[in-house]
Amino acid sequence: MDDKSQPLRRGWTTGTCATAAAKAAYVALLTGDFPDPVAVTLPGGQRPSFALATTARGDDAATAGVVKDAGDDPDVTHGALIQVTGRPGAPGSGVSFRAGEGVGTVTRPGLPVPPGEPAINPVPRQMIRDAIAEIAAAEGDAGDVEAEIAIPCGETLAAKTLNGRLGIVGGLSILGTTGIVVPYSCAAWIHSIHSGIDVARAIGLTQVAASTGSTSEAAVQKMHDLPETALIDMGDFVGGTLKYVKAHPVARVTIAGGVGKMTKLAQGLLDLHSKRGSVDLEALAKLAETAGGSPDLSAHIRASNTAAEAFDHAKAENIALGDAVARAAHETAAAVVSGKPVEIEIAVFDRDGRLVGHAPFARSHAAPPRKRRR
Repeated sequence: MDDKSQPLRRGWTTGTCATAAAKAAYVALLTGDFPDPVAVTLPGGQRPSFALATTARGDDAATAGVVKDAGDDPDVTHGALIQVTGRPGAPGSGVSFRAGEGVGTVTRPGLPVPPGEPAINPVPRQMIRDAIAEIAAAEGDAGDVEAEIAIPCGETLAAKTLNGRLGIVGGLSILGTTGIVVPYSCAAWIHSIHSGIDVARAIGLTQVAASTGSTSEAAVQKMHDLPETALIDMGDFVGGTLKYVKAHPVARVTIAGGVGKMTKLAQGLLDLHSKRGSVDLEALAKLAETAGGSPDLSAHIRASNTAAEAFDHAKAENIALGDAVARAAHETAAAVVSGKPVEIEIAVFDRDGRLVGHAPFARSHAAPPRKRRR
């Protein structure tokens, strides 16, 4: 059978792995023995079991480790060791959390946990509390325990994430809402978009710039002299970004991207990934016509291989195709946040970071985004 016909394998979040390790460490702290494998209950009621990769027992401490399996998702933490050291807590303290090696600490407001706290999100915290409570009830213990979570390679891996921009220093975050990693759901990326907007709002920023890539991000930062905290790496998720802004308004939002991505947005696409749709050269040719382009230019654009080539043809005829694209993209983007106190700006950059199209800040009174032609 062709491997491509096989369903993608799901994996486990860092929160689930930390819960399994915490439960095993707590059992060993109470009994001297590590359960292996160890079963945990997920928020949806599923009860997977995990083999322990490491164990250690010392005076008033026990450590267990689980290797994260992200399934078929290209997760940066796939294969990382998630370790939890359990120690007796003060009477009546319940479960307390500490950031060990490779787990970050929150330094900015706006995230699900306050500044000064370990970057362990609320759902993983509750999963660990529930697992500890389960064992405490069975063993007749009060359940007062300190859980120190560590990811030995976490600080190095965190450099590949947006944690630094979000104000999470020293390592990775312990994440998860369902406990399960769905392959290619891009949940971590979407989480970072939401967190970036939350942080910007919490520190009082009135403008953010969401960019499709590093070139457009650097260009729009320079264009508006923005602090790093105002920059949102949205990738292809312009729709998801704007929908979150609608629910959590920021006064001014710049959408920045290259000519290809912004042309797709002008077509009405809100997911800019190549799998979701390609540049409609016919529509681009019509935009060139409305900008004053000649019939020859339209023909050249229709015969182009890429949006960049089409823009080159328009430049040769001194036609402001970029502005036309930006205006159409603005209609699509602004319609998503219509009715909210949000102004949208579109900035279109070429591959060298030069501004080639612009639609200034304005609110929308438009109809919902146009559906893509089939």
